[in-house]
Amino acid sequence: MRFLLSHNYSIPETAAPALSITEFCTIFQTHLSTAMNHACQVQALEHPHWRCEIITEADANIVGAALVKSLATSREAQLGKAINYKVLALGGLKTTPATSTNPSALQTGEWGVDVVETPDADSFLQTLGWDKLTAGRSAEELFQFSS
Repeated sequence: MRFLLSHNYSIPETAAPALSITEFCTIFQTHLSTAMNHACQVQALEHPHWRCEIITEADANIVGAALVKSLATSREAQLGKAINYKVLALGGLKTTPATSTNPSALQTGEWGVDVVETPDADSFLQTLGWDKLTAGRSAEELFQFSS
């Protein structure tokens, strides 16, 4: 399966420094296979929204949980202490026709995942309108994990 990751950095730089696309993808290249106990391929993307591509045979829920674990663990190692904010992975399976044939764009049957760093998960989800965005979607088409 193919997963495209965006990064929503919604914390102050005093909590943790911003990550470049390369740094963001390196975290998953370094930690993801171990966190989910499955092989994967990770590469950076040149796209206005999607930052990183993951290819794996692992179940979407395993991937979602491992994304959160990988980023949180990496940030704690970087900071030398426990993080004081939440990491979220909000995933959705694309079931509608693709709007672009660009290889770095999300295609039908692929997973789009917003990886989020936020001080308040509930407020973030409310501002995003997560409940409305996910209404009517089956559990097999969505995942939501947090640290």
